[in-house]
Amino acid sequence: MERIATSTPDLTQENIEKIAALLPDVVTEAVGEDGQVRRAIDFDALREDLSRDIVDGPRERYQFTWPGKRSAKAEARAPFDGTLRPCPEKSKDWDTTQNVYIEGDNLQALKLMRETYAGKVKLIYIDPLRMDDGENCLSGLAHAA
Repeated sequence: MERIATSTPDLTQENIEKIAALLPDVVTEAVGEDGQVRRAIDFDALREDLSRDIVDGPRERYQFTWPGKRSAKAEARAPFDGTLRPCPEKSKDWDTTQNVYIEGDNLQALKLMRETYAGKVKLIYIDPLRMDDGENCLSGLAHAA
């Protein structure tokens, strides 16, 4: 039986490794909050390497933003320890289906699926949030307006 990892990767470190493969001169070392020395990106060096193509400051550009976006992106990149456990008794045609039904926190489930199901998923349906009375949160907001 193939052993499944129980924690998700550190996407920030993965991104640093990808940048290092392309631009090794922008990689440096920094001490993390835990006191461990880690690879890091020297943004000044990166800016020099990409100076002609960097969009910085108040230049106009299309973007989708909201308060808390930076922390949400950091949370999405952070590693997560967990595992997906099958529940055959709640499943329909468990032995023959090619579908998987997952209950849980959307972000955590997607992080866990990223490694195992990469390139294998045709559709992910995320059920909208619900209000206390079971009403769809989005329609509840629309009716309240």
